[in-house]
Amino acid sequence: MTVVLTALIIPLGFILQSCTDLAEDTFGVVTPEQFYNTDAEILAGLAPIYSQLRSMMDDWHNLSQITSDETVVPTRGSDWFDGGRWLAIHRHTWDAGLTDLNGAWNASFTGIARANGLLQILEESGSTDDQLKAEIRFLRAWYYYTLMDFFGNIPIVGDDEFIVDQDNPPANEARATVFDFVESEVEFARDNLPASWPSSGYGRVTKGAASALLANMYLNAEIFRGTLTAGGITKGSTMWQEAITAADAVINSGQYSLSSSYFDNFSPTNENSPELIFVVATLPVGGLGMNFQMRSLHYNQWTPSPWNGFSTIASVYAKWDANDLRRQIFLAGPQVNLETGEPAFDRSDNPLVFVETFGNIEDATEGEGIRPLKFPPDPARAGGDNGNDYPFFRLAEILLIKAEAMNELGGPSGTVVDLLNQLRERAFEFADFVPLSAGDFTQSSLRDFIFDERVRELAFEAKRRQDLIRAGKFTEPWEFKTNFEPYRVFFPIPQVQLDSNPNLIQNPGY
Repeated sequence: MTVVLTALIIPLGFILQSCTDLAEDTFGVVTPEQFYNTDAEILAGLAPIYSQLRSMMDDWHNLSQITSDETVVPTRGSDWFDGGRWLAIHRHTWDAGLTDLNGAWNASFTGIARANGLLQILEESGSTDDQLKAEIRFLRAWYYYTLMDFFGNIPIVGDDEFIVDQDNPPANEARATVFDFVESEVEFARDNLPASWPSSGYGRVTKGAASALLANMYLNAEIFRGTLTAGGITKGSTMWQEAITAADAVINSGQYSLSSSYFDNFSPTNENSPELIFVVATLPVGGLGMNFQMRSLHYNQWTPSPWNGFSTIASVYAKWDANDLRRQIFLAGPQVNLETGEPAFDRSDNPLVFVETFGNIEDATEGEGIRPLKFPPDPARAGGDNGNDYPFFRLAEILLIKAEAMNELGGPSGTVVDLLNQLRERAFEFADFVPLSAGDFTQSSLRDFIFDERVRELAFEAKRRQDLIRAGKFTEPWEFKTNFEPYRVFFPIPQVQLDSNPNLIQNPGY
């Protein structure tokens, strides 16, 4: 079962002063001398920082997905219109007033504020517990990473600067500066975190999580270290070798292995997968679970009634070979009630059939759109809350990172295709598996293949937006997308944040 660490919200008196206050009045009457003397007290202090990871499954996940070609949320009658925001996200017509942007901003800065509060107490207590500090600083770095990814130029309140001057709130730092700060924090964490925790510590971050985050950052370094302009991103330097080194630290750690079944990584008991590196741990408890299943399933496919929203587009669905087992994450064609196994019907009592194409995305029928169901329903669910843990990083992605970086440095090789073959052998029945050969590719064609393989392996794990940006394809056309402005590769600073902090400067183009 999932460790309760991520589910607890310990009443330590966290009070946010404002959306961008990174200093929170911390811990009420608790003082450093009174607290953090036992393991239980340490866990209680960490719990609010970990619990904030659950917020990543909402606005951060939705924006990562729906801005890409993997996910579209059509309007179905009066459902899913919500002022046009879901279509605006997919069409790339958002502005600084989009509520989801402010939600993502607040979610991450809340995590940062909670981390800063705990670090402040440890500083005042004179603590020399570098492992505990590493855990906190990794989580704080993760929240900064999500902000760097989305918004680029953001404020930093780091290291020993835990208190924000309310009369002079922090200004934006350049994205490359944020990258360097996050890198430094994660390196400290990697050096001081344990390689693993006892089973009771499932969900806590490790050296592997730190190396995985570094591998991702280095893979995207030319984007993350670039300069934001109205014409898009002026790229920084690449860090392919650093990506390989960080990936190797995970691969060679002896802590992780590919699960024998691809689907074990997403099941309600996926805490047992040896592949997961860094997760949002959930519980089948009201308010503490995953509701992705509710977002995509039809109203009549289980109880409680799902929301019949998230779908994929035909060109993405076509990327899977019919014999690729990973294609089973989609629901297509005639549907059943997932509880009874009986044929399902729409609300007009017609047989429910999910089809690939849409007639009108602004007035879609109940059955239009192939539905992703990568995380299957939990039999022990509480209402719409399922116990499937959400993987931020797993070993499969690390193999893909190493393959991509090696191809960028030296082109196709036996090592590169062997990394890909490990994943593809699992994805096909033995008789259908045909190993890739380096001789079948040029560097360019293998690059394209790897990007498509990332879709097939990592779809609906919030990776596609980054991949499209890195590949230079985020501003290219796909179904139902209407806007191709180059600065859309980063988001605007939310308007409410600009209004509350006069030292913030809006990103170029917005």
